[in-house]
Amino acid sequence: MNTIVRYILIILVVAAGITVWDGFFILPEGKQVVVTQFGAPVGEPTTEAGLHFKTPFIQDVRYFEKRVMIWDGDPNQIPTNDKTFVYVDATARWRISDALRFLQAVNNEDRAMTILDDIIDSTIRDLVNKNNLVEIIRSSDWVQGAFDSGVAEQAKAEPIKLGRDKISQLIFDSASKLTPDYGIELVDVMFKRVNYIESVRLKVYERMISERKRIAAEKRSLGEGQKAEILGKVQRELKEITSKATREAEEIKGKADAEAAGIYAEAYNKNPEFYAFSKSLEAYASTVGKNTRMILSTDAEFYRYMQSLQ
Repeated sequence: MNTIVRYILIILVVAAGITVWDGFFILPEGKQVVVTQFGAPVGEPTTEAGLHFKTPFIQDVRYFEKRVMIWDGDPNQIPTNDKTFVYVDATARWRISDALRFLQAVNNEDRAMTILDDIIDSTIRDLVNKNNLVEIIRSSDWVQGAFDSGVAEQAKAEPIKLGRDKISQLIFDSASKLTPDYGIELVDVMFKRVNYIESVRLKVYERMISERKRIAAEKRSLGEGQKAEILGKVQRELKEITSKATREAEEIKGKADAEAAGIYAEAYNKNPEFYAFSKSLEAYASTVGKNTRMILSTDAEFYRYMQSLQ
């Protein structure tokens, strides 16, 4: 009897050990679980973190992410509505919203990425094909004057109707309608980068260089005009200053000459004969030299003072 009880206790202990070892599982934060029995899902997904029970050996658990994940697509060469080829690089955020449906329709995250490639890439291609280049590279709040030289002429001629942000929203709206069938919820879709293909890029660079040269020529022309204006102003002011200074100098010289003449006149009026004699000597000094020959009559006025010395 004791032996039977001992065996029963051993069996109960082993069963309890097996139950604890394979009957309980811990669900960490950020994960969700689908319990399967012989490969088929059983019940609803478990999403609350903590300790949970399943039937030992018969049932198994499949863990899935509950957090938001990132999808990064490969850059694709896509033609726009105005026949310009661009490389479009997009990204999206997604999460598993229904783990049971995800398991049944997708099975794993790698296959989910492939499905998202097909859905998002085709949606992006469709909407890029329907819109012109300026719609893809400009946001809806773009204002004229903020564009770069690469699409300047086209941007001037064609106003923005949607813009990159609204096109991204349209891509999200369209793609998010398809993903719930796979237990996937799209959070958002965004353009990471839109770039020109090589042939278009070279043309853009040429237009940018031409535009920069035009702007530089305008700046130089404006500078030359301002320079001419400044130089003309300087020359005008210089002439005004010079004319004023010359006038003042002539006035000063005229006053000085008048004063000198007055002094001379006053001095010579005191003795007119001396003045005439002094002027005659100056005339002799400036007229008669070593090789000078003059023929004058003896009663010439020029030798009046010399005759008086005889």
